[in-house]
Amino acid sequence: MLLAGRSKRFWPLHDKSLFPICGKTILEHQLDRLAKAGLKDVVLVGGKHNLETIRKRFPKYETIEQERLELGMRGALLSALPRLNNEPVLLVSGNDVIDPSGYASVIAAAKKKKSGALLARRVQQYFPGGYLKTDGDRITGITEKPGEGKEPSDFVNIVAHVHNDPQKLLTALKEGDESKDDGYEQALAKLFASENYIATPYDGLWQAIKYPWHLLPLLQLLLAEIKSSKIHRTADIHPTAVITGNVIIEEGTRVMPHAVIVGPCYIGKNCIIATSALVRGSSIGDYSVVGYCTEAKGSVWHSHVWTHMTYTGDSVIGENVSFGAGSVTGNFRLDEKLIESAVGGEKIATHLLKFGAVVGNNCRLGIHSSLDPGIKVGTGSFIASATHISADVADGRFARMKDGIVTVTENREKLPFPADREQFRGQI
Repeated sequence: MLLAGRSKRFWPLHDKSLFPICGKTILEHQLDRLAKAGLKDVVLVGGKHNLETIRKRFPKYETIEQERLELGMRGALLSALPRLNNEPVLLVSGNDVIDPSGYASVIAAAKKKKSGALLARRVQQYFPGGYLKTDGDRITGITEKPGEGKEPSDFVNIVAHVHNDPQKLLTALKEGDESKDDGYEQALAKLFASENYIATPYDGLWQAIKYPWHLLPLLQLLLAEIKSSKIHRTADIHPTAVITGNVIIEEGTRVMPHAVIVGPCYIGKNCIIATSALVRGSSIGDYSVVGYCTEAKGSVWHSHVWTHMTYTGDSVIGENVSFGAGSVTGNFRLDEKLIESAVGGEKIATHLLKFGAVVGNNCRLGIHSSLDPGIKVGTGSFIASATHISADVADGRFARMKDGIVTVTENREKLPFPADREQFRGQI
């Protein structure tokens, strides 16, 4: 499993594989799916930026450090393949969440006296990934991010690839042009020309995770897998609270008078769902406070998120974030068109009709602050009271509004951390 990507497109959030959703990190969800497909001999390939954390959290798995991160997948395989046995290998990306049946089908296809197989998903709209060229089921080429309208086919490559002879792959990788960042695709092109790789059609569930808003459709996928309610025996549910649908509530969580939880939902450990709060179709991380009259709708909260009379709609909130009373995330355009979000200075189509904000770790939003749809707020940034944010805010900034004009400066305020505010939890 390839995990060494630096998640630059995931800004303002950090390592996507370690982001929690529905009680587990994305990596844990991936490993569960591999196990359900009967795949337990898993090697995790990471980088210096995340491998120490991965080793601590997943000690039973073998790990390999990718030495040259700038080489992308090619670098990961140059580090990993020499340390593996010369037997068929399945390459899996931490970016693609699929059904276990997908892994089983690509392995079965590769066993039919072929050189290997790649999982291929037919798509209806443009996706910024690799597109396969095929002759029948034989793969003849791959085009990476061709641009909308220039796709060679409607088959998108999902990184679940079987190579029956990894030494041939390693040889092709060593011959790649290091001046380009598509070394793995170069190697595939060489193998496709001389070997018999087949495309394995797959129409099951699939959610790629490249941008932070991809966590929203992933949330719906994971919530749909909650088939029954599970409320921990230590959870304290007030008799007047209303809980409907399939809901998971973890240990130590308090649900206060007249709170409403509409499943499917996941609520983590030691949370507070305050009086008159509404949580629906969301994942609420550990130690979070869904404050008085707050609504969390279709959102993913990391942990230690605090709110009061707040609305987070279809939003992704990082760790240690506090919303002041009356703060809101807009999640629906006035013209009711699909929402775009800026990445690298250009607007990117999210293909979402409803998408609120993405707020990085360690942020504070003052009372009556508001964020337009598709806005991202960087790590360690503060938004002053009564400030309307209509453009992304970089890391470590302080945004304030005066006379209708927003100014953004360096944030020099001291950041409170979760341990600093435990004194307030007992007062709720």
